[in-house]
Amino acid sequence: MMHKVEDAMEQRAEHDSIPECALGWHRAGKGAVLATVIETWGSAPRQAGSQLAISGEGQMMGSVSGGCVEGAVVTEALAALGDGRSRVLTFGVSDETAFAVGLACGGTIRVLVEPVGQGQGQGQGAPSGLPVALLEELVAERAARRAVALAVNPETWARQVIRPGQEAGVDARFRADRSGMEEDGRFVAIHNPPLRLVVVGAVHIAQALLTVARTCGYDCTLIDPRSAFGSAERFPGETILEDWPDEALEALAPDARTAIVTLTHDPKLDDPAIRFALRAPVFYLGCLGSTRTHAKRVERLRGAGFTEAEIARIHAPVGLDIGAKTPAEIAVSVMAQVTLALRKG
Repeated sequence: MMHKVEDAMEQRAEHDSIPECALGWHRAGKGAVLATVIETWGSAPRQAGSQLAISGEGQMMGSVSGGCVEGAVVTEALAALGDGRSRVLTFGVSDETAFAVGLACGGTIRVLVEPVGQGQGQGQGAPSGLPVALLEELVAERAARRAVALAVNPETWARQVIRPGQEAGVDARFRADRSGMEEDGRFVAIHNPPLRLVVVGAVHIAQALLTVARTCGYDCTLIDPRSAFGSAERFPGETILEDWPDEALEALAPDARTAIVTLTHDPKLDDPAIRFALRAPVFYLGCLGSTRTHAKRVERLRGAGFTEAEIARIHAPVGLDIGAKTPAEIAVSVMAQVTLALRKG
C-alpha cells in the first residue's frame, strides 16, 4: 500500500513541539507559558534553547532540566499567567547536593519564563509576556520547515523574529544549531527545521541505520518501490514510500537539513536518487558500494552530464572507515560521517 508523502512530512516528535503545544493550550483557553533555558554553567543537564511548555491547568510538555527544577518553574509559570510578566529564574546548587537534584557537578541554569498572550512590556510592572502574533509566526515558520530565530532582551522585553541572512552572528548560530546569549544582552533561540535522513533501499543495513538516526534526532523516511523489501513487517513503525526514488525525493523536497543515503547496490534504483540529490541542497549524500562499484557509478554520472565538482559531493564508499563489519557497525559509521558533514561542513 502506498504511503503518503504528506504523512511523512507532518510527523514531528512530541518533545520537539513545545511552541506548538503552548499555542494550542492558549487557543484552547487554558493559558500557556513557555520556559526556555537561556544560559548554563557547569554540567547542566539541558542546553540553552531547551524548552518546557506549561498550561494554566498545570500540564507540561518538554523539559528545562533533568527534572530537578521543573516544579519551581511551574510555580513561577502559573504566577506569570496571573501577573502577565515574564521573568528570568536562576537555579544552582553546590557540588555536595548537585547529584541528588540532577544538576551534576554544581551546574547552574537560567530559565526565561514567558506567559503567552500578555502583550509587550513598556516599562516596569507592565505586561511583558510573549505576544500571540509572534508565537503564531514562529509556529508557522516551523511548520513550513523554514529556519527562524526568536530573540528577546530580558531587560527591555523587546522581541523580534530573525531569519537567515539578517545578522551574521545569528547566521553562525543557525549553522551550529546553538541558541544562546548575544553580547548585546539578547537571548537568541534557534529554531532550525528538523534534521531528516532519507534512506533509499529497504535492506538489512537500513534497519539499523534508521534506528541509529532516529536516536540522533533525525526524521527518517525509507524509499523502496519493492513492496516485499519495504514491508511494515520488516520495518515496523517506519515511514515507507513506494514511489520510484527520484519521484519520492521530488515530493519530499530535500533541503539543507537533509541527508540522503543509498543502499540498494542496484543502479536503476540508486542512480535516480543520486542524480536528484546531486542537484538538491542536501548537506550529505552517501552511497553504499565498493571502490570499484563507485568508479562505475562515477562514469555513469559523467555520461549523464554531471560535473566533477558535483560528483565529488558523494561520500563513497559510505561511512567513516572504522572497520565496520555488521549492519549495526556500518550504521554507526554512516551516522558518524553524517554528523561530521553536518557539524564540520
